[in-house]
Amino acid sequence: MRTPGRTSTTGAETPPRPAARGRRAHAGPPADEGFAPDETGAPTTGPPRRAGRPHIRPRTVRAKIICLLMVPVVSLLALWAYATVTTAQDVARLRQLQRVDASVRAPVADAVAALQAERAAAVRYTTRPSDAHGSDLEALSRASDRAVARLRLGGRHTVADGIDLPAGVAERLAAFVSGAEQLRPLRASVLDRRTGWAETYQRYTTTISTAFSVGGALSGIQDAETGSDARVLLEFSRAAEALAQEDALLAGARLSGTLDGERLRLFSGAVGTRRTLTEAAAADLRGSERAAWVELAEGDDYTDLSAVEDKVLASRPGSKALTAAPVNVWESAHTRVRDGMRTIETDAGRDVAERADPFTRALLTPAGAAVLLGLAAVAASLVISVRIGRGLVVELVSLRNGALEIARRKLPHAMRKLRAGEEIDIEAEAPPGPAAEDETGQVAEALRIVHRAALRAAVERAELAGGISGVFVNLARRSQ
Repeated sequence: MRTPGRTSTTGAETPPRPAARGRRAHAGPPADEGFAPDETGAPTTGPPRRAGRPHIRPRTVRAKIICLLMVPVVSLLALWAYATVTTAQDVARLRQLQRVDASVRAPVADAVAALQAERAAAVRYTTRPSDAHGSDLEALSRASDRAVARLRLGGRHTVADGIDLPAGVAERLAAFVSGAEQLRPLRASVLDRRTGWAETYQRYTTTISTAFSVGGALSGIQDAETGSDARVLLEFSRAAEALAQEDALLAGARLSGTLDGERLRLFSGAVGTRRTLTEAAAADLRGSERAAWVELAEGDDYTDLSAVEDKVLASRPGSKALTAAPVNVWESAHTRVRDGMRTIETDAGRDVAERADPFTRALLTPAGAAVLLGLAAVAASLVISVRIGRGLVVELVSLRNGALEIARRKLPHAMRKLRAGEEIDIEAEAPPGPAAEDETGQVAEALRIVHRAALRAAVERAELAGGISGVFVNLARRSQ
């Protein structure tokens, strides 16, 4: 019995070539060897990762595309975050200004008005003590205590300590509150008739002046626009204080029956201060406050008030100076001008607070618009990036899976069928796909063309091998 071997062209059989010792012949690694599935479920190519070696570069298509698309999105997000933080700081500062106006400026203005009324009553009582004047002083003293008490916070703290303010504001407010509280011994001394009008007037005026230092400190924590408005408001408040000084001095002079000496000197200084501050503040008033001031300054009451001041300053000291300021004319003009100035002061303060509104000063500005538009841009960028990245990942993963399917399953399966002598249908094994619309589709189409060409070449080779085998069989039969 002969060992089967290969048949030569002459018909003689040649012995088979022995296999090399120690080596096994194989066609290469299995189709699935060296490929591990990734997070998409498709196998990945390449050698396995070595343990312990860090990999900084992303290895999957999904990770690479995410890194590529997240660079502009992160940059845009950083710019938007910067604009948002800046706008948020402006909003916080404006909200603080509103809290300062409601908690500090307005209560201080109320306390100043109460002390001004109490000063006039104290000067009247020290000039001519009476039960009526004493009752008025006690009532106004209680009103002043209530106004000052609203500035206290706990035992030794003020409302400025409950707000994040510079140290100068809290110190000045504490000095004003302490000075107002220290007027209580003075009131007792006035009621006991142990203090004269000059000292009483000076103590009250000094205490009130410390309140305006609080307003000056508050104007320093505001921006350029609101700080300028606060300065105008402070000057207008000082002008109103000078007018209150004039009224207190005239009220005491009427009770004493003469306006000379110290009273006339203080009255002249108060008139000059009021006119100087009024002119400076009125020039910088804006909007409705300016219109209200023009109407007040051009009215009969302000004209009468200025005329009385001029007559008093032009008269000789003594009774003639006092006669130049009739009670009915002065009180009528002073009351209306005082109320008009307080109204303008209140409206100006409210306007400053409204202009410091965070919604109008921060959100309805270019910075606020940039924040809102930046948020919309960030959201749109994220949506677009996710949609584009997801579509690109799907296309590339599908392309990779298709290529691996051809290389690992379809071609090896077709080769096995051809080796077994079976016939294959190229159209069924590699059906034509849709027309390519982009670069990824063109690559997929090229893979399908290569697949069909490989199958066609394998079929032709199998047919050629079958024909040659038939020739050798025919020759062998003839020889036999």
